[in-house]
Amino acid sequence: MTTQEKLKQYRDWIFKCSAYRMALNIIGIDKQTVAPSAGAAYRDERSSYLAGELFSLETDPEIIALLKELKDDPAVDAETKRAVQLYYKSVMDTMCIPKEEFVAYQKLCNESFDAWILAKSKADYSIFEPYLKRVIESQKKLYGYRESDQSVYDQMLDDFEPGMTQEKYDAFFAALKERLVPLIRKVTAAKQIREDFLHLEYPVEEQKKFMNELLTYLHFDPSWGYQNESEHPFTSSTCENDCRTTTKYIPNSVVSAIFSTVHEVGHAYYEHDVDPKYDGTILSEGISSGMHESQSRLCENYLARTEAFWRYHYPKLKAQFPKQLGDVSLEDFLKAVNASKPSFIRTEADELTYPMHVLIRYEIEKGLFNGTISTEGLDKTWNAKYKEYLGVDVPNAKVGILQDVHWSDGSFGYFPTYALGTAFAAQFVHTMRKELDVDKLLENNQYDVVMGWLKEHIHKYGCRYDAPELMKLVTGEDFDVNYFLDYIEEKYTKLYQL
Repeated sequence: MTTQEKLKQYRDWIFKCSAYRMALNIIGIDKQTVAPSAGAAYRDERSSYLAGELFSLETDPEIIALLKELKDDPAVDAETKRAVQLYYKSVMDTMCIPKEEFVAYQKLCNESFDAWILAKSKADYSIFEPYLKRVIESQKKLYGYRESDQSVYDQMLDDFEPGMTQEKYDAFFAALKERLVPLIRKVTAAKQIREDFLHLEYPVEEQKKFMNELLTYLHFDPSWGYQNESEHPFTSSTCENDCRTTTKYIPNSVVSAIFSTVHEVGHAYYEHDVDPKYDGTILSEGISSGMHESQSRLCENYLARTEAFWRYHYPKLKAQFPKQLGDVSLEDFLKAVNASKPSFIRTEADELTYPMHVLIRYEIEKGLFNGTISTEGLDKTWNAKYKEYLGVDVPNAKVGILQDVHWSDGSFGYFPTYALGTAFAAQFVHTMRKELDVDKLLENNQYDVVMGWLKEHIHKYGCRYDAPELMKLVTGEDFDVNYFLDYIEEKYTKLYQL
């Protein structure tokens, strides 16, 4: 078979796989948004079956042999070779798992999500605990089939952020703790910023009217993007021109839906802006979690918390809510949306305390997989860590251990990328501000120009490069956590006049 014939077979295989992934994605989006709960068992069983069919397609011995040949074929171009290498690694990690166990695990994750939703609604961890325990036990068994020299948790970390290990994350979080913990203490002891007006009653229907204006400003075009609502905001894309996001409206928190929307649209832009020639392939689907989070956190924090952003939006928000914000100046509003106060909810946390929320999850995950922490009584372990790191007493499991969706589907190793991505973003913004007058663009309704810069320098590459390569390509430097730490120290020292 010639190289061209092999490539045709390879592309036909990619197309078939992408069709199954599209179907499973849409079923998954539907499950978390509008699907009736009573139909969960029926849907879970059939979507698990579809996942099994995709598994068979991906682990076909003929395809594995084809990928191996293409991987070593000197006639294959560099981009295709990168994709083939990523597919080959993915297939080798998957093919060692017996199919029936793979399908059973998919079904377990679907059931675990259903249990999480119920447990959260009742603020009762005991409903979710048996599922969490089974998910962890299953994960350990499935990863064991790889026969890797790495620990299970290191393999998980690498799956979400290639090249990252517990050793590297330990060093990263140690650097954060060294400078953030003393700063958090100083801010907590300082004169507190007034923010009570952010937590008055803001009718959801009125919030939605403002959201429509915000989505227009973000250039979240209905031709390729769609926003819905879910218990936990997320983004899921079936292709570059079908990017779905969700938000969650909270009646007594006017900026919650705003920041989650900007965050998720940041994810959507990344998916939408990948070079169209990669559409449907692993080069568009396999972007590292840290790189993805760098874009959503960049939009949420480094753009949407700035004075320039709110110079444009605050008059509109104030007009929408004159009773609640009528006597609140832009300066006071801006201070309030940037104020730092230890809290329970990660997705609502300010920039300064946010990394501590992620650190807590990272430490718990390490303990769950090295055997020092059990799922039994994990809610109490969680609460103790929140008291230790943030000094808060968690009142119930809904705002405690049940707040995040990610453990329900076995996404262990993902949480650390939120903090890593936030730090990546600081370095990207430092470079971007050398080339663009970001504030002027935000204030003058030119958000699309900022997104254009991100597309040209980051998004279009998909995962053509790994994170360290892309960081060097964009900034000219290796990743340096001090860009983030310097930014945070400067911002909060000034805000609280320390």
